[in-house]
Amino acid sequence: MEGAKHNLPDEDSQKAAEEIKQLTSELSEKDLLLVLISGGGSALLPAPIPPISLHEKLDVTRRFAAAGATIQELNKVRRALSLLKGGGLAHHAHPAQVVSLILSDVIGDPLDLIASGPTVTCEVWPEEVLSILDRYKLLNSMPASVMKVLAKQGPRWKDIKEDSGSTGEALNVVIGSNIIALTCAGRRAQELGFRSVVLSPGVCGDVRLVSRLYGLLARFACSREEPSPEIAAEVLRLGPEVGVESWDLCRTMQVLGEGRNEGWGATCLLAGGEPTVELTGKGRGGRNQELALRVGMELRGLELPPQGPVFLSGGTDGQDGPTEAAGAVTDGGLYDEAQAQGLDINSVLSDNDSYTFFSRLSAAQRLLVPGLTCTNVMDVHVLLIPAIPIEIS
Repeated sequence: MEGAKHNLPDEDSQKAAEEIKQLTSELSEKDLLLVLISGGGSALLPAPIPPISLHEKLDVTRRFAAAGATIQELNKVRRALSLLKGGGLAHHAHPAQVVSLILSDVIGDPLDLIASGPTVTCEVWPEEVLSILDRYKLLNSMPASVMKVLAKQGPRWKDIKEDSGSTGEALNVVIGSNIIALTCAGRRAQELGFRSVVLSPGVCGDVRLVSRLYGLLARFACSREEPSPEIAAEVLRLGPEVGVESWDLCRTMQVLGEGRNEGWGATCLLAGGEPTVELTGKGRGGRNQELALRVGMELRGLELPPQGPVFLSGGTDGQDGPTEAAGAVTDGGLYDEAQAQGLDINSVLSDNDSYTFFSRLSAAQRLLVPGLTCTNVMDVHVLLIPAIPIEIS
């Protein structure tokens, strides 16, 4: 049963959730329930706690996403409003044995937050959810039904199959994640002749800060002379703000510096995660396309490929926001290319219209359109850094 077009809960996905709930409720201790949990699971399994309607829950989800909330915050709110999230599916299946095979699309692979944890029992704290709502100034505009559900206290699953004394715990196993994707991408990059460096699978935070970090790393790596200490200092300052540990930044800059000083070949810098975009306009786009666009602006002034760096940002599910693209490819020539074709990057960014921009730029040659991949382990960022020739005097 298919539903949740554009990763938003709809009537089709709600019907599927109701059928899944009915199926699992009829299981016995002799049954084994196998569950595949993957990216998009939160939208694919919507079962709002009455009296919350599907439309109200969808509205809450949209407003959170538009406010720039992280997937962790969004899923904490989702599971507090759902019958099947936060361990609800496993409890409905009790006393059957439940085994979940999980493709992680959340930084750090927290089992209780991937797809909002339908097979991972967790306590729901209304105070925490209310605090998140208040953080994004949404507390006073929530539907009355949402506030009614959050006001309820007591054990979450007290009315679900408590006849056998079993805890209803499932066996949860992560079989795919961003770090696995980056490791495989790094191996492929080496086969293609690149020196591979994995920065981090935990890149998060505002795309403006993330793009600044990648721009600084590109300038650090592409400098023909020893880069200024100010660049390294800003990299180390920005890192923690976008989820990258200082140790990983120091290690990466050391490798990039050695490559420059010792005349290594081209380097493939890999990272992944899930940056956020605070929506200020009504254009079409996604975080990967906007990140690529902003990185292109950061690379302005550097040499063009093949002498200059190239950046790619793409969603591993093959879809970036409500568009057919997974992301985009950019370099230091993006600004001049856009100017020559009458495209205003600043207005595009203010309207969050990156997909329209890349569709019109150079016959959409910079768009990354692999098609749906049938998996999701967040985003992958690739920065290709050319070899810098050593001058012999």
